[in-house]
Amino acid sequence: MGKGRLEAFSDGVIAIIITIMVLELRVPSGGSWPALSPLAPVLLTYVLSFVYLGIYWNNHHHMLHASSRVTGSILWANLHLLFWLSLVPWSTAWMDQTHFGPIPVAVYGIILLMAGLAYWILQQLIIRSQGPESLLRRAVGRDWKGKTSPFFYLGAIVLSGRWPYLAVATYALVAMMWLVPDRRIERTLSAVSH
Repeated sequence: MGKGRLEAFSDGVIAIIITIMVLELRVPSGGSWPALSPLAPVLLTYVLSFVYLGIYWNNHHHMLHASSRVTGSILWANLHLLFWLSLVPWSTAWMDQTHFGPIPVAVYGIILLMAGLAYWILQQLIIRSQGPESLLRRAVGRDWKGKTSPFFYLGAIVLSGRWPYLAVATYALVAMMWLVPDRRIERTLSAVSH
């Protein structure tokens, strides 16, 4: 199977996830700047979740760009990733409604951890299907961000029981780590094409 259909489906699902998330935002109760202040935490959580979804969308695109074909196991691994990403709007809304309650903040972290694990599984299946000399294998290299992120998530999940705001700050730190564009795949693809 070609990778175009998988990428188009994934793009559509992520677009729907973002749409669902934005529909959860409430309109301010007045038309003044002070009317926005009670919504500041909600808007910040929305931005954090939007950034995470954008990071996954961007990296997913690059990962598929470095692959040549799709197998059945890759299709299922991709659905596994999309499942965890589809829970981001729900967990974002739960954190907002409970004003960053410890359990919702921990659940948000668990979803981020599981999405990261699902992405890693998808990446490994693509590498395995493309062979040991695959472009993706060369591009990923040591993958320090992929290896350290789960530890940050686990630490934040533990922190959420006592310091939920510190846990959310840790989630934001991981997002900032991934927000810096990762040029590994682009460099590898351009080196091959020259």
